[in-house]
Amino acid sequence: MDKETLSRDGTRIAYTSTGQGPAVILVSGAMSTGGTVAPLAQCLAGRFQAVVYDRRGRGRSGDTAPYAVQREVEDLAALIDTVGGEAALYGISSGGALALEAAASGLPVRQVAVYETPFALDEEGAKGRAEYTENLTEALAQGRRGDAVELFLRLTGLAEQMIQGARQSPMWADMEAIAPTLAYDDAVMGNGLVPRDRLAALTVPVLAVAGGESPAWLREATRAVAETVPQGTYRVLEGQTHMVDPNVLASALAEFFTA
Repeated sequence: MDKETLSRDGTRIAYTSTGQGPAVILVSGAMSTGGTVAPLAQCLAGRFQAVVYDRRGRGRSGDTAPYAVQREVEDLAALIDTVGGEAALYGISSGGALALEAAASGLPVRQVAVYETPFALDEEGAKGRAEYTENLTEALAQGRRGDAVELFLRLTGLAEQMIQGARQSPMWADMEAIAPTLAYDDAVMGNGLVPRDRLAALTVPVLAVAGGESPAWLREATRAVAETVPQGTYRVLEGQTHMVDPNVLASALAEFFTA
């Protein structure tokens, strides 16, 4: 991240801009930094000004207590102002939920594209999310960052053997370093259910994309987003999972953002 802007509360937000054309800001999900979506930005840079940033509390960006989802919306507002006063947004996973909330908050957003926002479709799913929230809050309050990371990895469906293997890997220290931001993504997801009233009020086109090899519930959650917004489109990328190939995704995004 080679540039910085200041959010409304004075928090430093680090970002990088690549390419020329209409601005597209890429929003990463949980346990990630702007570097996670940098390969996608490179794929888009031939046709757009692709902007990646470290969400607050991660990478080179600062953080200011107390946290609120609105502060992250203000971070996006500062970035949009910095890149010309209007932008399209793309968000993956919980980053997609943040992108949708930013658009619903009235920011000058042309279009929103999201990839597999992990909303629950029923009360059973919301119950599981509530249990995760309770356990995550307790772990972070007690300073058990490793346990917080484990909770998140289990939430994603990662096998126990792989979780324990991750604990022994060189990347574990970096994961523990940004573990407090798991609470931020949890807040962005609200009660876990598709925020139908909020989405129904959106006035911009939305593309909701899922991978054909992803779990059925993720595809259905993505479809629900597209069906709830007034100008929603649902698209499946065959052969893709939650770890989507940036080249494949970039093609779908470019088509949408130039429509």
